Amino acid sequence: MFDFLAGLLSRISPTRRMLGSRGVGQAWEDLAAAHLRRSGYQILERNFRCQPGEIDFIAMDGPVLCFVEVKGRHGLRFGLPEEAVTVEKQRRIFLAAQEYLRRARPAPGQRRFDVVSILEGEGRPAIRILRNAFEGPPARRRRPGGHPAC
Repeated sequence: MFDFLAGLLSRISPTRRMLGSRGVGQAWEDLAAAHLRRSGYQILERNFRCQPGEIDFIAMDGPVLCFVEVKGRHGLRFGLPEEAVTVEKQRRIFLAAQEYLRRARPAPGQRRFDVVSILEGEGRPAIRILRNAFEGPPARRRRPGGHPAC
């Protein structure tokens, strides 16, 4: 019985084993932060929250202000991590970015929406930065009958 459980646990990533599902997201954000810094980003804010939504990181990539979403997966069963940044999620990030700009009033300049994709598998996680992953604002969904969704 012990051998069965040990074998089962050995197939679960160490991150997931130690932290649970909520902690895994935090661990992925820690990995993303380190990767962003190594890639030259200067992180200004982490987990910016407001009524419309949340932005994982707000950072500078040279002169460009970036709003960064982090997505991770333990495998490809449900697709690539970046595929989880749906149009609705993009809309919420865009609205949160507008709120950040309203509050922080940064100098005019370029803005960009990036996604950090983390794919865990055998060995080290594969981490990619998808620069300019989407543009805002996404079109609102239309309800049947032609009326926009509220």
